Amino acid sequence: MKQISDKLFIAPQLTAADIRVARANGIAAIINNRPDDEETGQPSASANRRTAEAAGLGYTHIPVVPGQINKDHVINFQLALKRADGPVLAHCKTGTRSATLHAIGEVLEGRMARSDILPLGQRLGLDLSGAVKWLDANQARRESTVPDVKAFFDNRTFSVQYVVSDPVTKQCAIIDPVLDFDEKSGATATINADRILGYIESKGLTVEWILDTHPHADHFSAARYLKDKTGAPTAIGEKVVEVQKLWKGFYNWPDFPADGSQWDKRFAEGERFKVGTIDAKVLFSPGHTLASITYVIGDAAFVHDTLFMPDSGTARADFPGGSAARLWDSIQQILALPDATRIFVGHDYQPEGRAPQWESTVAEEKAENTHMSKCRTKDEFVAVRERRDATLPMPKLILHALQVNMNGGRLPAPEANGKRYLKFPLDVLEGAAWD
Repeated sequence: MKQISDKLFIAPQLTAADIRVARANGIAAIINNRPDDEETGQPSASANRRTAEAAGLGYTHIPVVPGQINKDHVINFQLALKRADGPVLAHCKTGTRSATLHAIGEVLEGRMARSDILPLGQRLGLDLSGAVKWLDANQARRESTVPDVKAFFDNRTFSVQYVVSDPVTKQCAIIDPVLDFDEKSGATATINADRILGYIESKGLTVEWILDTHPHADHFSAARYLKDKTGAPTAIGEKVVEVQKLWKGFYNWPDFPADGSQWDKRFAEGERFKVGTIDAKVLFSPGHTLASITYVIGDAAFVHDTLFMPDSGTARADFPGGSAARLWDSIQQILALPDATRIFVGHDYQPEGRAPQWESTVAEEKAENTHMSKCRTKDEFVAVRERRDATLPMPKLILHALQVNMNGGRLPAPEANGKRYLKFPLDVLEGAAWD
């Protein structure tokens, strides 16, 4: 057993006796990186799992064929290490694969320099040149698939806005920008949007897209303002027409054009496009609303009101047209993306007062999301989600915001006195919080 850090030890193939000794020496969890049946007499992963669990140890099997490491292996190794309650003992046949996974992960996370890998191997008595080769081979692929992502958190609405850019071409997309609105005074402002524009100018970026994931119920969209400032096309999912048809009735707008023409582009499910040279695609993600979509841009998925950060679970599904069952299906599609896919959420409500967070991975959401890691079936999830939704009041801005957002972020036209007025229907929604 060779020590890499206070948290990680490396070893060759473990026997049942080795596992019991590891427990006595303070190890809290085992990571097995060896596929079963590599050689005759090799203890099986299931047998060693039983031994480990009987000794009170955590056990994770991440089998890696020699020479076939991928990024999901690396992410899952890092996640297993992070989740362990104490020191971890990772093993394969010789310890080389386990140490290689660790070294790659540390370099990708910025905690180790590439130049430190071979000296680490020398200290451990292992050949870690495979980690260096893996990083070299994957660097060009990483540069072509990994966009730069800058988040802008709005404290008033707990919303997260994004600028997603191609580091090569400097072209970018703006996702779900917020137009500031104070419901008490009726004042509007462009503080958030101007902050985004300032960042774009400072980085020398060119706006290629202004993207909405859905018509939002808790803030005004700044899409129209940003289009006027940049000239970039706006886009949303094609099912926005279903939301428009529903809400034009609530607002008694018989002449409202419920055809999606308020955006320059309506994306179909599965449609592909680019941000600079980076490939992007659209997933239809209904449940929170009839029209919700996810943008997958390179290795990043912008999921807005589907998944939240792992400690916050999932989005509500009780708005008009919402469905917890459809939300489950949408989340399953997102979680079917590669484990290393970065997940960027649309809101963070800062449970227990922690600082805002907005980035996780598919692997982290599957392992740690407070809803998805516990609900194993659709029926279980629907019951949990609907029980929670029954306790929630309607968002305070839903009636203010939908009339703006279903119109592509356009504020109402000024009336004869030069002032703009919102229309506020009474008694159209359930969910009043009288207590």
